[in-house]
Amino acid sequence: MEKYKRCYINFILIGINILYFLFLELHGSTETDMGMMLRYGASFEPLILGEHQYYRLLTSCFMHFGMAHLANNMLVLFILGGDLEELLGHVKYLVFYLLCGVLANLVSLYMGESFFGYSISAGASGAIFGVVGGLFAAVIKNHGYAGGYSTRQLLIYIVLSIYMGMSGTGVDNSAHIGGLVSGLLLCLILYRPKRRRDYYA
Repeated sequence: MEKYKRCYINFILIGINILYFLFLELHGSTETDMGMMLRYGASFEPLILGEHQYYRLLTSCFMHFGMAHLANNMLVLFILGGDLEELLGHVKYLVFYLLCGVLANLVSLYMGESFFGYSISAGASGAIFGVVGGLFAAVIKNHGYAGGYSTRQLLIYIVLSIYMGMSGTGVDNSAHIGGLVSGLLLCLILYRPKRRRDYYA
């Protein structure tokens, strides 16, 4: 419990996601009212590139299509986010999380424009995959173990998550992979393992 008290940035991020979801539900249905979702910041290529509404790359990271979408993402963020915050520190973790979300949306934007056509997208999963990639980078830099995770554990989670995304419908897999790679690279830059010291009597 003490660990979760220390990781207040992660709780603030979860709180913002929940509060924004409640706000959106007061203005329509997050599952069916795509016009409302667009009005309040969902990602949509013609508006981002055509109308220069670049803020959508960030606002869409805090929007979800329905309660199940929100609950699944917040559960994963609750479990994993605090561990990465402890490794990076509060400020670095906040910058890391937001950058991963924006970079994941940029990858999704490029892939959609090039291959899949226009679609309305939203969700924290790109940033959350960034957290997974960040933990994996920390494990690599710590020679196979960091934050309570091993290389094997995270590899299994990554493979299963990508497989589930590929086998499902309506899942923005390009954002997931973009977030994962962004998190891996950013954490390799931002994370510095603590040096071990040997003390002698």
